[in-house]
Amino acid sequence: MRKVTDLTVEELRDLIATTVRETLRDFWGDPDEGLELQDWVKERLKQTTAALAEGRKPIPHEEAMKRLEKRRRRKA
Repeated sequence: MRKVTDLTVEELRDLIATTVRETLRDFWGDPDEGLELQDWVKERLKQTTAALAEGRKPIPHEEAMKRLEKRRRRKA
């Protein structure tokens, strides 16, 4: 087994980066792991993918947030 003192700076950086990624994945994990998408989400993803393939531009984030806020107000 190699010692840390035998590693190059690049090898040490890679080791640290790998260790941090693995630790974070173990700590937080994926809260959605094992869950399935609802049918309406699958359909919306298909529509979005088709629209992008046709060259349509996605809605900018700001516009999407405005639309969402309007929906929330209507439901309240």
